[in-house]
Amino acid sequence: MSSFHDVSFPLSLAFGASGGPVRQTEIITLASGHEQRNTAQANSRRKYDAGVGIKNLGDMQILIAFFEARRGQLYSFRFRDPVDFTADNNIGIGDGQTTEFQLSKAYEDQAGSWQRMITKPVLGSLAMRLNAQSTTDFSIDYTTGLVTFDTAPANGVVISASFEFDVPVRFDIAHLNTSLEAFGAGGAVNIPLIEVLAHA
Repeated sequence: MSSFHDVSFPLSLAFGASGGPVRQTEIITLASGHEQRNTAQANSRRKYDAGVGIKNLGDMQILIAFFEARRGQLYSFRFRDPVDFTADNNIGIGDGQTTEFQLSKAYEDQAGSWQRMITKPVLGSLAMRLNAQSTTDFSIDYTTGLVTFDTAPANGVVISASFEFDVPVRFDIAHLNTSLEAFGAGGAVNIPLIEVLAHA
């Protein structure tokens, strides 16, 4: 992701942010009343509103500086989902040859499952296990979420990962609409952010 700045949206402004996954589903209601449902997108895409965290003029100045440094919508950046920011699950099975494995998070219940690619793990948060045994014989690219083992895990070995992660997002507005309220307090209608999906 060449248009990515490896910096985080200011945590002081992110407090109280709302949002979550969006899934686009095309729903066609037939004359019989039955439905046909389809989706053109395999993955969900997250949207957030970070405007709640703007409490005063100082916060507004921090936001403007961050917005300008990202050139508005041009460069994406890290954002911590207020609810969904940890994972602890299997990410692959060894075959004796493969050394690289992509971090992911599993969402599943009795009826279905979905595997989400994670590309922005938090620095220092990753713990890897091979057949439930901790290992440190690996390296991690914190900008792609790609784990590389020093030696390929043996055939059938279950590879597990525990980590925290951020979401790569960009501003979903070209115009930062701000106002100066009474007693020098800053105000913003909304600060929409949208996830930037990585190429699979």
